[in-house]
Amino acid sequence: MPVHIAPADEAWAGRGRELAAEVHSAAAPHALRVEHIGSTSIPGMAAKPVYDLQMSVAALDRGTLDAPLAAIGFTRRAYEHDHVPAGRGDDPERWRKLFYTRDEPELINLHVRVAGSPNERVALLFRDWLRAHPAAVDAYAAFKVALAARLDDVGEYADVKDPVVDLVIVAAEVWAATTGWEP
Repeated sequence: MPVHIAPADEAWAGRGRELAAEVHSAAAPHALRVEHIGSTSIPGMAAKPVYDLQMSVAALDRGTLDAPLAAIGFTRRAYEHDHVPAGRGDDPERWRKLFYTRDEPELINLHVRVAGSPNERVALLFRDWLRAHPAAVDAYAAFKVALAARLDDVGEYADVKDPVVDLVIVAAEVWAATTGWEP
């Protein structure tokens, strides 16, 4: 499936907040919080027109989430691990998640992660660092557009993009330490 990168859309932020509120309401009381993450959550970022949401939970438990999320159109997928950034010696089990998608009325990826886990933190750090560094948004967006023009497969696109995200996270970790950023 070809990778489509759309120009930045100011409406993404508001719609992301609405979707996060819808998911939070459906998954209560299990959802500690639901946030709009990923490229559509970053002002000025060209992105695949897909909303990425992150639900933070106390523990990963399919039994409590499948039914309420199915009621609002989500399907659980088999993908249950995040990429561990290069240079991290973490046990991959610390990077587990549940992953749900919804295709209507817009495409949504819902990443369910344990509150306080490294993958929950990295998703928020990536978003917040890019929001604080608009020049990096332009550079990262240009990279994504060029990559999408060369690859026809979303999986390959993600595999090639992961090491670049790893580099962003290195810079973002320095920024977090310097500014006192916390999720």
